[in-house]
Amino acid sequence: MTDTTDALAVIRADRVLTVVRAPAIPDPVALAQALAGAGIRALELTFTTPGVLEYLEQAGAASDAVLGMGTVLTGDQARAAIDHGARFLVTPGVRAEVARVAGERGIPVVMGAFTPSEVLTALDLGAAAVKIFPARALGPGYLKDLRGPFPNVPLIPSGGVNAGNAAQFLANGAAAVTAGTDVVAPTEVAAGRWPEIAARAATFVRSMK
Repeated sequence: MTDTTDALAVIRADRVLTVVRAPAIPDPVALAQALAGAGIRALELTFTTPGVLEYLEQAGAASDAVLGMGTVLTGDQARAAIDHGARFLVTPGVRAEVARVAGERGIPVVMGAFTPSEVLTALDLGAAAVKIFPARALGPGYLKDLRGPFPNVPLIPSGGVNAGNAAQFLANGAAAVTAGTDVVAPTEVAAGRWPEIAARAATFVRSMK
């Protein structure tokens, strides 16, 4: 199993992570294995899923997967996620308390931002990478614009990234992209359609090239 300290290295090596927003995850290990086997090893579960901490702990048994927790809004959520095995945290926006807890526990945080000022604030708080959300708002060209003042900052677009535009985001400077419902549709996750999800993940990975 990949060490916690390597979570961001895995994301940057694969150039992709996936975020799951589903009402239920009937087999978290099978989900993580399906994605990792298709080339997406980093899996972000979110606090919008009921009972997600149990799913996070279970999914940690998938040996090739790197499990993280998203939609982390508070320090208490950050601590709970880490205690249940999260090896990286993701926020939808700038959250100082989450960054503080992550720093104390040695866990990388991918902090959400949109404007240049928010990117700077995220960096000041110790973000290991910055999630540009919602990426669909201004598209791949916005990543190229941000690369000007932030040439060395790992930027990860999220929201509206799909197999049709992932390569464009990467070509315009994204360190990695976030695959969402294009790969892990909530209905397919809830129904446990792991082969279909694996096939979607493989298609997404191919599209990046």
